[in-house]
Amino acid sequence: MRLSETSIRRPVLATVLSLLIVLIGLVAFDRLTVREYPRIDEPVVTVNTRLVGASSEVIESQVTKPLEDSIAGIEGVDILTSISRAEQSQITVRFKLEKNPDNAAADVRDRVSRVRGRLPDAVDEPVIAKVEADATPTIWLAYTSETMSPLELTDLINRVVKPRLQTVPGVADIQVGGDRAYSMRLWLDPDKLAAHRLTVQDVEDALRRQNLEVPAGRIESRQREFNVTARTDLNTVAQFEAVALRQSNGYTVRLRDVARVQEAAANERSRVRLNGVPSISTGVIRNATANPLDVAAGVRAVMPQIQRDLPASVTVVQANDNSVFIDRSIKSVYTTVAEAVVLVALVVFVFLRTLRASIIPLVTIPVSLIGSFALIALAGFTINTLTLLALVLAIGLVVDDAIVVLENIFRHIEEGLTPFQAAIKGIREISFAVVAMTLTLAAVFAPLAFTPGRTGRLFGEFALTLAGAVIVSGFVALTLTPMMCSKLLRHNPTPNRFDRGMERLLVGLTSGYRAALAWVLGQRWIVVLVMLASGGTTWWLYTSTKSELAPLEDRGVIIMPVRSPDGATLDFTARYLDAIDAIGAQYPEFDRRFMFMGGGQVSQGTALFRTVDWTERTRTTPELARDLLPKVSALPGVSAFPITPPSLGQGFRSRPLEYVVQTSDSYANLARVAQQMLAEMGKNPGIVQPDIDLQLNKPELFVEVDRNRAADMGVNVDAVARTVETMLGGRAVTRYKRDADQYDVIVQTESRGRTAPEDIERLFVRGRNDTMVPLGSLVTVREAVSPRELNHFNQRRSVTITANLAPGYSLGEALAFMDQTAAKLLPQGYVTELNGVSREFRASSGALGLVFVLALLFIFLVLAAQFESFIDPFVILLAVPLSMVGALTALNLVGGTLNVYSQIGLITLVGLISKHGILIVEFSNQLRQQGQGVTEAVLHAASQRLRPILMTTGAMVLGALPLALASGAGAESRQQIGWVIVGGMSVGTLLTIFVVPTVYTLFARRKVPGEITTPEADGSAPTAHAGAD
Repeated sequence: MRLSETSIRRPVLATVLSLLIVLIGLVAFDRLTVREYPRIDEPVVTVNTRLVGASSEVIESQVTKPLEDSIAGIEGVDILTSISRAEQSQITVRFKLEKNPDNAAADVRDRVSRVRGRLPDAVDEPVIAKVEADATPTIWLAYTSETMSPLELTDLINRVVKPRLQTVPGVADIQVGGDRAYSMRLWLDPDKLAAHRLTVQDVEDALRRQNLEVPAGRIESRQREFNVTARTDLNTVAQFEAVALRQSNGYTVRLRDVARVQEAAANERSRVRLNGVPSISTGVIRNATANPLDVAAGVRAVMPQIQRDLPASVTVVQANDNSVFIDRSIKSVYTTVAEAVVLVALVVFVFLRTLRASIIPLVTIPVSLIGSFALIALAGFTINTLTLLALVLAIGLVVDDAIVVLENIFRHIEEGLTPFQAAIKGIREISFAVVAMTLTLAAVFAPLAFTPGRTGRLFGEFALTLAGAVIVSGFVALTLTPMMCSKLLRHNPTPNRFDRGMERLLVGLTSGYRAALAWVLGQRWIVVLVMLASGGTTWWLYTSTKSELAPLEDRGVIIMPVRSPDGATLDFTARYLDAIDAIGAQYPEFDRRFMFMGGGQVSQGTALFRTVDWTERTRTTPELARDLLPKVSALPGVSAFPITPPSLGQGFRSRPLEYVVQTSDSYANLARVAQQMLAEMGKNPGIVQPDIDLQLNKPELFVEVDRNRAADMGVNVDAVARTVETMLGGRAVTRYKRDADQYDVIVQTESRGRTAPEDIERLFVRGRNDTMVPLGSLVTVREAVSPRELNHFNQRRSVTITANLAPGYSLGEALAFMDQTAAKLLPQGYVTELNGVSREFRASSGALGLVFVLALLFIFLVLAAQFESFIDPFVILLAVPLSMVGALTALNLVGGTLNVYSQIGLITLVGLISKHGILIVEFSNQLRQQGQGVTEAVLHAASQRLRPILMTTGAMVLGALPLALASGAGAESRQQIGWVIVGGMSVGTLLTIFVVPTVYTLFARRKVPGEITTPEADGSAPTAHAGAD
């Protein structure tokens, strides 16, 4: 090749080319962002609509259904789910990955506005938000104080902390949990109100009339002017107590006579504890495109400043930080890179035996790895777990081409040529094989980039990074390597003992292999049997290996959703959360126990256990979760299940099995079918703690007004409804000022006056002629149960069944079991769907089979074009099933599964193992062009190529070994790729060096494949031999 010869003749040019690659790579590396995964967050848009006083059934039919029907027509919608609760409709629209998030939100807005006129008049304006899939806080901070009340602490956080945190780049929002906002509480006594002949409406009207702030104008004289401000607002407890309600027999009835006034928390329906200490928390939510590591670093940087601004009695503690795992896992991949470099250097040194020779292939490692950063930046990728995994595997790969070139040149030097002549002759022989190997590997990864959806994004970045590194290494092997060989390699006339021993070993190995191969070529049927057996074994192993989306990773955190029976109070749920906290306190592995509840429903809470560093504990989080399970299951009043957060950017608290049953039938029938499914799942020990989201048992009181009676007594129905709403629900009537902020004035009856359903009957309204009418004579109170929430999935009524999986029971098996159960139990008109991790698994496993076939097809066509033959590529690719046997056996031995990572490994293996075949076939063709017979050429080529084949295999296997033996954060997924490569390469190579030569002799044609060398006219000189490039 001209490029290689030019490099040998112009060493400075060759050096400069490589230095340029390194320089561009370093500049690119500095600008790359670090993430956990590629950008795999689908655009998600939520539509929230409130209709005060409506039951979940009314919300479903009058609000959710019209909105859903309109939104469903948008292009690119993947999943449309909705929840209809009392007073609230929540629709979540998840789009396909390709959709632009801004366009998605605009489309939803447009569709919502089309049907706005068909919604009930009293409905609030629908709120449309671009909530990304990972809107859980990246970092939780907890604040505790022994001297300040929760009210003062909340006020301090809102004034001092929140503004500071919101200025950190990449922060989208700050969630405050366990907060107590100031408010003026007016606790009315219904008996005293009735005694003074007052109603709730009278109190509300008096407050509105007497608490107002109006600009009163100016007083202007000739030379001066004064602004006039009417101080008509109420700001203190004393002022509110003095509000006059009515005159009665010359006595002014004031608010203090019928109510207790205090400045207290507006809402006490949330609670946070950190390690058992009452706290207030702030959750930092990042923008979807923001880098969690940058956000976390920014928050950590402002924490000392926040602590300085706060009083000494307030302490700030990090309760949870999800970016720690990303940081550790990426750091441990960097360590793996270093380990792989050392091991590969060791292989090279053992085979080449001199430091001068070993430097040559090792130089390609930094050049190729740093050069590939330029390609990563060019493609718009980031530094993430997958691009770094690609670089670890690339270490073993990039030295391959250099080793092959070096070994060939070294052989010619040993045969007596000068280094310069040997370099030129050697590179001429081998350059075609190097180009073929580089293109083959790049071709394997081309179809990976076309995989659809999230798996496609994951694979695309991995594949293109690896292909990029290999292409750079091919370029280096054809420019820098031959030039360095011509300068550094020398014939060693006086070898030392290690040299002589190693040489004897390699020569013995080669001659032994040659004899074995000669015998095998005489018994070709054995090879055919071995091939058929390995093909059959591969198929059997592939179908019997367990499959899942991704291995369970130890992310250093266990999250536990806790659910009390519907209708449970805050105190009830809190009691059980404290019990779970006490259970967690027994484990030395947990250094932070973070319990929070409320923020909506008081019957639900969450326990979050953060572990100590990976190096300081022996048990993994999945093991700890399994140990916790029986202890929390023994708690009688609540259902709680420990979850280890899933990998691959799925929801923080989603469980592996998410199975959806859809129908147009009634919810009562759907609940019955779901209960039958749960009963069947209970018989399967592999499915742990199944749960459904359809609960038809929320206790409710229906207040029904006797309209005829109300009309007779002169009572308006709206007065009845308002009285019940204010006294039981609490109503913000006006606002008051405290410092620079405004807070609510809330009117409500004392809690002791609303403990039993009979208390409703003790309230009074005003009837005709100023008579006080007790509600008991106008309303009947009926107890009933209602659904907590009504769910739709893709516009149909649905129930979602979720569950964890027992160790050793895979997601593939669980889904197969669920499909069988559904086929057995579901009546006509019921269909099933998947969501979450299960949906992703089903989508990705279908795509991967296709990618595998495409990869083989791509390689076949690339090789056919290079070898100018359709037979040779077929011979080379017969090695693929041989390597699969080793890979799948290794996976099964270490308890691995077929998942995203191991399948990436299997596809990479296709390219790696075909390199050996390329070397043997290409050399055999060259020897046959020089006039040797088929068997002789194959024997000669195979035994001569044995050393580079063993070296490249050694480099690849040892390069992948640190992955296979990885530990620490995120090791579970790295181990899967590692074992696939280690097993596949070692077993595959062993079989390939016998199978490829044998099959070559079976299929080789009499004519050597290559370019047609017939001259175009009789007079012209004949062109060079085919294939000699």
